[in-house]
Amino acid sequence: MLEERLSRITQVVTDPAVMAGYCTDFTGRWRGRAPLVALPSSTAEVAEVIRVCAGEGVPVVPQGGNTGLVGGGVPVGGEVVLSLRRLTALGPVDSSAQQVTAGAGVVLAALQRHVRAAGLDFGVDFAARDGATVGGMIATNAGGERVLRYGTTRANVVGVEAVLADGSVVSRLGGLPKDNTGFELPFTASEGTLGVITAARLRLVPLLEHRATALLGLPGVPAALAALAVLRTLDSLEMAEFFLPAGLRLVREHTGLPAPTRTEHAVYLLVECAAPRDPAPELHALLETLDVPEIVVAADTADRHRLWRYREAHTEAINTRGVPVKLDVALPLGELPSFLEELPALAGDAELYLFGHLAEGNLHVNLVGGRDATEPVLRRVARAGGSISAEHGVGRAKTPWLHLSRSPAELAALRAVKHALDPAGLLNPGVLVP
Repeated sequence: MLEERLSRITQVVTDPAVMAGYCTDFTGRWRGRAPLVALPSSTAEVAEVIRVCAGEGVPVVPQGGNTGLVGGGVPVGGEVVLSLRRLTALGPVDSSAQQVTAGAGVVLAALQRHVRAAGLDFGVDFAARDGATVGGMIATNAGGERVLRYGTTRANVVGVEAVLADGSVVSRLGGLPKDNTGFELPFTASEGTLGVITAARLRLVPLLEHRATALLGLPGVPAALAALAVLRTLDSLEMAEFFLPAGLRLVREHTGLPAPTRTEHAVYLLVECAAPRDPAPELHALLETLDVPEIVVAADTADRHRLWRYREAHTEAINTRGVPVKLDVALPLGELPSFLEELPALAGDAELYLFGHLAEGNLHVNLVGGRDATEPVLRRVARAGGSISAEHGVGRAKTPWLHLSRSPAELAALRAVKHALDPAGLLNPGVLVP
């Protein structure tokens, strides 16, 4: 019996009430069922669980903090959920190399506290920092608010340890900046389809404690892009986020926050600079050169956190309206104005809430109620030369439309790699690979 065999290896959960949290995603849109949840506490236990499941032909869904938005970590039915939440080891910070080794179950906020105590920082950050895990971030190549300066998770990983579909372990945690012994195994952005990530060696960046934040009220997206082009001249620019009036009104209703500006604007651009010394004088001097209707500058740390709340509370506020269809997409910056003009018609009768990372052309399109507008929106993105998934992954939600962003040759290559590493298709079946 599978449960009995796995119970001899690690902690196993079969209580339906407890398992419900592992079988439903953050949005509530994706729900499934599983015979059990396995919670290993070491790489060795992960390997043994995989070997047993492979021997019995039982598929496995790896899961981190279950903060995903595209159904990539939820079982459809019959798969064992392999939770990595107990892999929480954090190694000492190597200040000379500016690296640290973290278990796959370490949440981003814990990683930040650990490395900041040593005077360093991790280059990736986003609102789900209290729940998202290192393994999940790597598996989905998470982006977030600091991609403008530090890149996506892929750029901040120097080595990975993972368990393959047959239970064998591959480990590259040495952290050598130069190691030209062949191509890297493609675990980043693989969404648990090629192997189960158990640990990673992470690249760290200097901790920049001096910050300056400003919110710009603008008449439209072209004006926001023009302001961004000027702001990019600042070496200290770290974040450039945007949101629209509909989302702001919802956030204010949900949080009770006051209006951030005297009047309502068509687009809000939230920017932040970070440097070893106070970047405020440089930012303020540049802002004075911009033709912007209204600018609000954070006076202190509490004020900075308040301005960020207008942006980061969007997701929780949107969830109060119902179960959203979340379409995380990216477009060339020049295509943003026309796309945003057409988006309301594409959304039809659904409530539309939009925010995102302006510097990368990364839009988070949230649709609540109405007809499912996934296909028309994604097809419009593809026509503009964009990507149907910027940073949330493909999961189960977007696999049917992957051909819009990947050529037949690329899809064949993805299938070939999947078959080579997981010939029986036991790792996260139905996710990413068509």
